[in-house]
Amino acid sequence: MSDKIKDKSLGMWYLSGILGGVKITFAHLIKNLFSPSERVTLNYPEEQHTYSPRFKGNHILTVKNDGSLRCTACMLCATNCPADCISIVASEHADPHVEKFPVKYEIDILRCVYCGFCEEACPVDAIRMGPEWQIPDLADGNFIYDIQHLAYRPQLKGGIISVVDEQERHQAGI
Repeated sequence: MSDKIKDKSLGMWYLSGILGGVKITFAHLIKNLFSPSERVTLNYPEEQHTYSPRFKGNHILTVKNDGSLRCTACMLCATNCPADCISIVASEHADPHVEKFPVKYEIDILRCVYCGFCEEACPVDAIRMGPEWQIPDLADGNFIYDIQHLAYRPQLKGGIISVVDEQERHQAGI
């Protein structure tokens, strides 16, 4: 049998913590009511937060100088994706210098965790995470992005040309 005497001061610490939290919350409420210019929140549609240029948002498929996709359908991005949201169907290319290309390249944005592993895994700089982040829509089916949306959507103004030079790649044996 235990002869320990319980310490009654623990209840006092708990009550003072709760009262301190209520005091801080009430002080912020009063401050926000009477000085709206100092509020931390944004009125979203009218005011938008500006992100740094290094922000990683929606996916972009890059294109070559001639406008064709840079993707070689190597499946590394789909293999490296932890959410398993990328699906690629490859086909042989008519050009004998190009082994294969993607016939279907789709990303289910609702499953994507925006980790950037697809961008890191790509050996030819075919997929990037771009600066766009607003993707409102009503139907779930509209969040499966295909080649047209990933590479040629109007916001990209004709596609993003990759920084990887074809001549350098061929000289390096890539």
